[in-house]
Amino acid sequence: MKRNPQELSLSSKRITRRALVLGGAQVAFGGLLVARMNHLQVDQADKFLLLAEENRIKVRLLAPARGNIFDRNGLMLAGNEQIYRVSMIREDADDVDQVIANLRGLVRLDEETLQRALREMDRRPHQAVTLADRLTWEELSTIAVNVPALPGVTPEVGLSRVYPLTADYAHVIGYVGRVSERDLENEEDQDPLLQTPQFQIGKIGAERRLESVLRGKAGSRRVEQNAAGRIMRELGRTPGESGRDVQLTIDAGLQNFTQARLGTESASAVVMDVRNGDVVAAVSSPSFDPNLFVSGISVPDYAGLRDNDHRPLHNKIVQGLYPPGSTFKMVTLLAAMEAGLVSPGETVYCPGHADVSNRRFHCWKRGGHGAVDAAKSLRESCDVYYYDMAQRAGIDRISAMARKLGLGVAHDLEMTSVSDGLIPTREWKRDRRGEDWVVGDSLNVSIGQGFVLASPMQLAVMTARLASGLEVSPRLVRSVGGVARPSGVKGPLQIQRSLLDRARDGMYEVVNARGGTAGRSRFDLDGIKWAGKTGTSQVRNITAAERARGVFRNEDLPWNRRDHALFVGYAPYDDPKYAISVVVEHGGGGSTAAAPVARDIMLYALHGGVPPLAAYPSNQRNQMEELLSNLPLSDLPARRTDTSQA
Repeated sequence: MKRNPQELSLSSKRITRRALVLGGAQVAFGGLLVARMNHLQVDQADKFLLLAEENRIKVRLLAPARGNIFDRNGLMLAGNEQIYRVSMIREDADDVDQVIANLRGLVRLDEETLQRALREMDRRPHQAVTLADRLTWEELSTIAVNVPALPGVTPEVGLSRVYPLTADYAHVIGYVGRVSERDLENEEDQDPLLQTPQFQIGKIGAERRLESVLRGKAGSRRVEQNAAGRIMRELGRTPGESGRDVQLTIDAGLQNFTQARLGTESASAVVMDVRNGDVVAAVSSPSFDPNLFVSGISVPDYAGLRDNDHRPLHNKIVQGLYPPGSTFKMVTLLAAMEAGLVSPGETVYCPGHADVSNRRFHCWKRGGHGAVDAAKSLRESCDVYYYDMAQRAGIDRISAMARKLGLGVAHDLEMTSVSDGLIPTREWKRDRRGEDWVVGDSLNVSIGQGFVLASPMQLAVMTARLASGLEVSPRLVRSVGGVARPSGVKGPLQIQRSLLDRARDGMYEVVNARGGTAGRSRFDLDGIKWAGKTGTSQVRNITAAERARGVFRNEDLPWNRRDHALFVGYAPYDDPKYAISVVVEHGGGGSTAAAPVARDIMLYALHGGVPPLAAYPSNQRNQMEELLSNLPLSDLPARRTDTSQA
């Protein structure tokens, strides 16, 4: 059928409009597509380039070398040794079980370590986890050759902590160990280094307290990996910053001699320089080898240390708290003298006991000491004299004097678990025991029994302050990164010199006068003499029935029921240089168990080596020659020559 011209014109117009709409839509879509492509390829080119680069380039942290620790003369106490290990990133492995099976065919893998590594990989699939460490060079080379068949596996050369003097410094320096989940939870500063495989941090002791100084800062390296996760080449490396070196105040020779002299006893000894507070020896015995903990101590080794009744893991230097016994008597004497409550030459009669508040307080000497003045009270350690001083001075003055001499204070040392001990007060007993203070409490405290507790470090500080007349505090770190730490002297001790001299005179007689409780521990080193005070602290109550039939001798009791033996002293008497404290747990009497040990250690410190036999009384020289020649002393390695001085 033939259309008329008007219909053809209308149809043509409709087609033209539709074509224009369709064409416009196509142009708009094309424009949007071009704009999107421009945005992706031009505006966001850097972003997608980075994403592509990260698919083939990995940035890995480089652990810095941990700072070394030296003794006061530059002898290395803690350093680093090179080790070989192999790590694995789970995400980069095709088949973890197959890769480990292939690795087992090349080197021996410890099953316990492997299972721990697998658990860790489940938690952190994107991070490297160590499968084996301390490999031999041959084992590392074998793995390196077979890396193409071990996707995700990386052979590495690293550093690990080593303690060349083993047990001598275990309680002072402590040790490092692998970062644990607990460490990560407790760490305030989430350093990325803590996530690196087998990274070691300080666990106890100076290693822990000086962690921020010793750790250093991480470096990094950029490596190119292929699609299988194998490293093809290293693209760049930024070195880290090693930790700073630390120099302690400890003298390695004296420390080793002290450790050897204490032997297998459960004991502790501290030697301080009274002029600046330097701790030149600090030993807790028995000790342990800190190297056992660096890579993870075995269950049998740890059980042997944990179950030892002499507690080798316990740092007796600052954690051990003991009734100071008669070593506390100088505190009571000074408290009474400072208050003007006892005059020079005044005597107190000792019949062997004192009856106070319907209770009898006994002196250690059953028959009594007769008339006793201040010097004799220390020389013969009369308890009754101090019962009288306690009633005159009262607990408030005694407690204040004890704190002035450094007791009851947690001294600021680069060691963990430093205890503040216990110097009791009326308020303390009321708060802790819910009871009022009674006069009997003061009598017990006056002779270092009852509630009072002190650590060997605190007793050394007390003795250093008595000897020097200075408010001296212990200093363990001599310098950090070559920069000297401040001296431990804060100023003069706020006690009159004349009063200190009276206490010193009594301490001199303890060692050098006839009847002194430590007379057998006297010495004469080229005219140098010393002063000291013995102490014996009870760990059990003596009943009235036992006193009536005769008190059991310590040697007749089980070891853990015997008295603690203590001694404090300083030398030279007329120009003090060193102060010492020795505590022998369950050693019996301070005069027989602690004083002889303290004497030998003090002689070593003064002589700068094993004491000469001429320093000992002539009737003891044969015995001492045998004892000293059989001590298990170490051959100390050479010292470094660039020691920083402070």
